[in-house]
Amino acid sequence: MNGYEMAAMRRAIAISAQGLGSTSPNPPVGCVILDSDGRTVGEGYHVRKGESHAEVNALAAAGKRAEGGTAVVTLEPCNHYGRTPPCREALINAKVTKVLIAVMDPTSRGEGGAELLRKAGMEVQQGCLEDEALLVLGPWRASLKDGRPFITWIYEASPDGQPDPSLTQGVAREEMNSLRESYDLMIDQGGIEEGRPDSHGNDVFQLPYGSLTDDPAETLRVLGETGTRSILLSGAIDEMSPITSTKFVDQVIAYLPKTPSSWSPDMDSARTMAVPDGFRLIDVTRRAAHVRLVGRRA
Repeated sequence: MNGYEMAAMRRAIAISAQGLGSTSPNPPVGCVILDSDGRTVGEGYHVRKGESHAEVNALAAAGKRAEGGTAVVTLEPCNHYGRTPPCREALINAKVTKVLIAVMDPTSRGEGGAELLRKAGMEVQQGCLEDEALLVLGPWRASLKDGRPFITWIYEASPDGQPDPSLTQGVAREEMNSLRESYDLMIDQGGIEEGRPDSHGNDVFQLPYGSLTDDPAETLRVLGETGTRSILLSGAIDEMSPITSTKFVDQVIAYLPKTPSSWSPDMDSARTMAVPDGFRLIDVTRRAAHVRLVGRRA
């Protein structure tokens, strides 16, 4: 990839995130079209299931300027007829000559969209900034692999790092409210709520909380089969333990309160910790009176 193409892929990744929480069970995908001189002439992303895919939206914006140009897309173009025509057909019809793909589609059917594009005479490159594209597509792909939604658990911790069920209204709550639209479902005290509110600000989908804790494995399997790809959990540890104890959490976002520069924990504490066992730190930042830690399952 040249510099223009790398910039275009990073732009495609950025705009793809605007589909988080609304595309499931489809993936959040972004696409940028460059003309034959490398100038950006169109971009688009997938908004929700049943509507046009990223490539179609980007080609619509580019119009005739796409001819002889390059399509930069975060996921392999689809190759089958569903609710919308295959994106590889749209790219061929637009007379694009080159396609750059970040992540290959594990749901691709038959020969795959990339191979059919090659057979149509296009230059196709795979794995372009794949790690960066997986910042958006990773939970969707993990959900397909595991057969259940990708779960992020947000909580506030006591000074020794233990999740504290009494801390449910502070900084973790603020982040949960800001992230809710990026997830399909938000599991909070009292119920399961759709992550993205409807046009009136109401939560469309709610279930009794007990339906999850009675048999979390089965409930998550059913949610996965019905198209739920991501879940955001709050820090109500007592109620969440049936999930966390059965190792379903994929990512944690923990808020550790500020401690003195020289400090010894309470001797009654079993041990101090940053994130739970089985997780590795991938981000550490300071947020006012807290340190924000992000951990991914190792």
